[in-house]
Amino acid sequence: MPTKNKASSPALDPEVPQEQDVDSMLAGLLKTMPRLAEAGAQGTAGQRCGLVAIVGKPNVGKSTLMNALVGQKISITSRKAQTTRHRITGMHTRGASQFVFVDTPGFQTRHNNALNRSLNKTVLGAVGDVDLILFVVEAGMFNQADAKVLALLSKEVPTLLVANKLDQVNRRADIAPWLQEMQQRHPFAEFVPMSAKNAKDIERMLGICEKYLPEQAWWYAQDELTDRSEKFLASETVREKLFRLTGDELPYTSTVVIDKFEEEAGRGKQKRLLRIAATIVVERDGHKAMVIGDKGERIKRIGTETRVELEKLLDAKVFIEMWVKVRSGWADDEARVRSFGYE
Repeated sequence: MPTKNKASSPALDPEVPQEQDVDSMLAGLLKTMPRLAEAGAQGTAGQRCGLVAIVGKPNVGKSTLMNALVGQKISITSRKAQTTRHRITGMHTRGASQFVFVDTPGFQTRHNNALNRSLNKTVLGAVGDVDLILFVVEAGMFNQADAKVLALLSKEVPTLLVANKLDQVNRRADIAPWLQEMQQRHPFAEFVPMSAKNAKDIERMLGICEKYLPEQAWWYAQDELTDRSEKFLASETVREKLFRLTGDELPYTSTVVIDKFEEEAGRGKQKRLLRIAATIVVERDGHKAMVIGDKGERIKRIGTETRVELEKLLDAKVFIEMWVKVRSGWADDEARVRSFGYE
């Protein structure tokens, strides 16, 4: 596994710059970066709409950023790397501007199986025809996995260097030399230090992205948040709870298939009722036992947490049934990968 290489930092001595000095240093560095959006920054009173791809290595915070930018959870998150497996589109409309964000899987470099080839194809497709790219890295970090993603990005498409998890950096002075190094790697249009969990940072990010949106009619209705179906959201929610409740014990190749998704009229105050049947697919009998848990306690908890979240997300009463099946080697089988919904 590639290791993270932390940028060098100033020595710990009384001469270390104070906060305002560091901010001045960063401001000076940012002035040297090309401002590709300035020509179109003035805009008109007409509508703006554009496609913004969110890319980066696995587990760098892309889905958390996506959910924050959209304003609602539409992309699953977990501590487990390689959680996102599909191109997920989320929309945010404010004022005259509509942002169409695309969350992508982390570019896979560790295993060359059919599943990972499918995920990488999704990443390449997402960055091929967009108006803006958000290249997400951990602030102060850059390793081989980051470099492989960066190598995929066209220098013709405006790209923001998004230094996420800034709240985890102990000393802002550490960022200045790292930023200088990053400027040599790619002609980034702008540098955006932030934390995806900070509401003010998200608002600032939207303001920056807005400059890059072309002047054109919106693609979606104002109240739409995603182009994904409720059935897809149900599958992803089950998979999120599966990974969160099994941790690193369960291989990332486990997946979820929705066998039934039926809607009925609700009763009383509930507008509708959803009946869902889901199959969790694992590769070994030992993994099946792990998912089920002692006396079925783990799969029961996965079902309960999924139901509670879906009822909130879909505004419906939810009944969900779950099974676990073993399908050895499915991640290396091109046909089965496609049958499970991967492109």
